[in-house]
Amino acid sequence: MRCTYDDLVQEASTVSVDGWDFSWLDGRASEERPSWGYARLLAGRMAGARAALDIQTGGGEILAGLPTLPPVTVATESWPPNLQLAASRLRPRGAWVVADDEAPRLPFGDGVFDLVSSRHPVATWWAEIARVLRPGGSYFSQQVGPWSVAELTDHFLGPHDGSGRDPERAREAAESAGLEVVDLRHERLRMEFHDIGAVIYFLRKVIWIVPGFSVERHQDKLRALHERIEAEGPFVAHSSRFLIEARRPGGQAA
Repeated sequence: MRCTYDDLVQEASTVSVDGWDFSWLDGRASEERPSWGYARLLAGRMAGARAALDIQTGGGEILAGLPTLPPVTVATESWPPNLQLAASRLRPRGAWVVADDEAPRLPFGDGVFDLVSSRHPVATWWAEIARVLRPGGSYFSQQVGPWSVAELTDHFLGPHDGSGRDPERAREAAESAGLEVVDLRHERLRMEFHDIGAVIYFLRKVIWIVPGFSVERHQDKLRALHERIEAEGPFVAHSSRFLIEARRPGGQAA
């Protein structure tokens, strides 16, 4: 039996969106993954590090899935529900989970980490990252790139400028903070949304795609998109991702 529009809206509006586990979307939406394999590459770097910091860790999903963590591993997060999830996953692995603000300063001393990582940070605090890295230490991050899921943003808000997350701007910011960029890659990846519930769940979870999104505020656009999916099939969009690795000069790399 096919779900009605109201059924889909009700389900997607009430399910929890805590953490960065997207398994609720299995069978309802899909997204190509970047060719570089962030978790695999991060695992190799973590295995060789002595002290590591993961910024904006979400629910700790990425770190918890790594086979080896450094002797000193710290994760930061600002949203209370995610803090609880991260603590439940990471403390049994011997990692510390620290509450921080959504803006600098990082609550750590100078030069204490030989690896800093972050997957999909809302903002990158380049000067702070450079400060807490040891000489020879590295920042390793997968980030949201320009025009990511622009098709959804345009549907709900109209044409917009999505160029603010340009990888070359990240390079310039890293270099301005005194870091040397040793790797920078960018890919655009196909996404498909198979029902309007998947769209609602995604927009509730990834809040920067349509700032201020709510079912009530955007009900006309939601119903129009539902009818489009019903008539034409999955709504296709494209995510944008870039990988950046930047090293603090001096010393020996981790």
